[in-house]
Amino acid sequence: MNDSHEYRLAGIDLAWKGDLNPSSIAIGRLIGHELVLEEIHSGVIGLDSCMQVLDTVKELRGIAIDASLIINNSEGYRSCELELNQQYRSRWASCYPTNLKLYPDAFSVQLFHRLQGKGFNYLSGDQWQIECYPHASMIEVFGLAKRLSYKKGDVAAKREGQKLLASLIVRLEQAQELQLIIPEDKQASVNYDHINSLRGKALKNNEDNLDAIICLYTAGLYAIGSRGLTFGDKKDGAIWVPQGKRVR
Repeated sequence: MNDSHEYRLAGIDLAWKGDLNPSSIAIGRLIGHELVLEEIHSGVIGLDSCMQVLDTVKELRGIAIDASLIINNSEGYRSCELELNQQYRSRWASCYPTNLKLYPDAFSVQLFHRLQGKGFNYLSGDQWQIECYPHASMIEVFGLAKRLSYKKGDVAAKREGQKLLASLIVRLEQAQELQLIIPEDKQASVNYDHINSLRGKALKNNEDNLDAIICLYTAGLYAIGSRGLTFGDKKDGAIWVPQGKRVR
C-alpha cells in the first residue's frame, strides 16, 4: 500500500438506512504524501447510486467506510466494537452495537459485497475497503481529549461544532505525514459563512460531508502505511483507527 504512485481514494459516511437516508462520499487523489480533495457527493441515496458514484472514479484503489461491513453476531456487540469501546469509552467515543437482530439485511453489508464483487478486498490487496470510525479517528488525528461534539443540540450548537471540526480539517494541510489539500472550489463544507447559513437537512448534509472527509483522510493514512490499530478481525468485522496526533 505504501508507494508513490498516484491513485484515488474514497471516504464514505454511509447512512444506517442508506436506501432511505442520504450518504456522503468524498473522493481524493493521493500523490505521495498529499491527498487532494477532488469531489464531494452529498445526498446519495440507495446502493445503486453509491456504486454509480464510485464507478465513475478512475484509478480508485481504496475506500474507508463509516459503517458495519461484516455482521455475523446474532445479538449484542461485534468483537471489534467491544475492543474499540474499551479503549475509547472514557473519551466519550463508544460505538453503537451492530447485530443481525437489529440489522438482518444491513445496507452496509450489501455495499460491502457489491464492492467485493468489484475487486475491493477487505483490509488487503491492490484494491481494498476498510471500516473506519470517524469519532475515534478524530480523537487520534487531532489529539483530542474526548469526542468532538457536533451532531447534537440546537441549530446554533451544531453549527459551532461543525465550524470547530472544519477548522481542524483545514489544519491538516500542514500535517507532516499526510497533507490534506482542499482546493478553493471544494471548500464550502469547511467554510464558516457557508456553515452559518445552513439549517435542517442542509446542515445535516454538511455534517455528513465533514464525516466523509474524515473517512477519506483515514483512507489516506491507511494507504501510506501509517501507524494504526485494527480492532476485531477479518472474519467477524474489523475497524481500523489511526494512532497518533497529526496536527499541532
